[in-house]
Amino acid sequence: MAMRVYNSLTRKVEDFRPSNPEMVTMYLCGPTVYNFISIGNYRTYTFGDFVHRTLLLNDYKVKYVMNYTDVGHMTGDNLGDADIGKDRLEAAAEREGRSARDIADYYINDFLKGYDRLNLLKPYKFTRATEYIPDQIALVRELERKGYAYRIADGIYFDTSKFEKYGQLSGMTAETIMEGARVEPNPEKRNPADFALWKFSPKDEKRWQEWDSPWGVGFPGWHLECSAMSMKELGETIDLHLGGEDLRMIHHQNEIAQSECASGKEFSKYWMHGAFLQVDGGRMGRSIGNQYTLTDLDERGFDPLALRYLFMTAHYRSPLNFTWESLQNAQNSLKHLYDILGGYKDAEKAMPSDRHIANFMDVLNDDINIPEALAVCWEMLKSNLGESVKLATILKMDKVLGLKLDDAIGYEIPQEVLDLVKTRTEYRKNGIWDKADLVRHQINDLGYSVEDLPDGKFKVRRKL
Repeated sequence: MAMRVYNSLTRKVEDFRPSNPEMVTMYLCGPTVYNFISIGNYRTYTFGDFVHRTLLLNDYKVKYVMNYTDVGHMTGDNLGDADIGKDRLEAAAEREGRSARDIADYYINDFLKGYDRLNLLKPYKFTRATEYIPDQIALVRELERKGYAYRIADGIYFDTSKFEKYGQLSGMTAETIMEGARVEPNPEKRNPADFALWKFSPKDEKRWQEWDSPWGVGFPGWHLECSAMSMKELGETIDLHLGGEDLRMIHHQNEIAQSECASGKEFSKYWMHGAFLQVDGGRMGRSIGNQYTLTDLDERGFDPLALRYLFMTAHYRSPLNFTWESLQNAQNSLKHLYDILGGYKDAEKAMPSDRHIANFMDVLNDDINIPEALAVCWEMLKSNLGESVKLATILKMDKVLGLKLDDAIGYEIPQEVLDLVKTRTEYRKNGIWDKADLVRHQINDLGYSVEDLPDGKFKVRRKL
């Protein structure tokens, strides 16, 4: 089955046909690096990982770029106008008493640790907005030369009325798109939906990050960076542009407008958007105290791969409700999967089951249907296939699932751990509970856990 994806631009599932069959170009809007990354953001990046891995399993080569926004993303975005408020990096620098560069470096480093813990494949390149300032200035100059840009008191703006397709991605017109904004529109703008390409630095303050430009000292607008970096690294027309559904309304529309007006070419052939992660049936947000991070999961004893498994239980275009109970269920399922594989021995080599791999590929290629792919995996494990065939099959499936299943196969409990378990058992038989608990902590520190069973026996597992 040929790969098919839902294209947000056309609102239908289409056959995926890259411009160059030898190399798929893919761009994903990454984090604004002013704070710790939430698990909701990680759902988007994990969705990107599933797309990336599915392309690779279909034998495509992939040139994949993800950006870091380290300048220009304004706090007014929360109010429906991304051109007002304070730059999030500048605000974080004030809050934490460090430079904007230090802020970005710190949160990029934390993001990359989480990226690895979720077993996300690295893209071809992570791009950083502040390292592409000349490219962004050149893009604004081209838009100005072609008559799409104009100057007002606080910056250079894009005239959305001059781009006939504006609103095609969201299905809204330039006149209605700003109706949800909770602030008064800038009276100097020609149209309410016009957006900043270059913002001037305030005259009464020195910013951490600002640059000389043909229009004066300032900094790029938020939307500009993705167009400039994508075209610089991947070309004027890319195959796939991904991001969270919150970016579809304005950010991605503005990318399309400025990119296509500058180049005269289609910006991206396919647009894919991941749905929100809800919390307890409602929205996630810092203001309501439920914008959880991987650290919050650590503190409750959850492994990030359990979160990855939870992400697999809903299609990327469907909302997913996060609860601690649902995460526990995901972790239990992952433990069960590891336990099954722990009983297998990686002995003779075998070929994967053609039938199960074909079923797996069929559902994956039907708009990246990861929940159905996971179901095929479990069906295969419950089948009467030989153990070696099951191993070969599930390891091939794990090239997309990304659950590190090869680490779970046929592991042996170290003798040191077994000796501690025997010691703990003796303490428990004699009612020396404090020492038994101390030994349990030693076992945990070695990366194993002991589960006491109702019949007085126990089971030793590697910890997730």
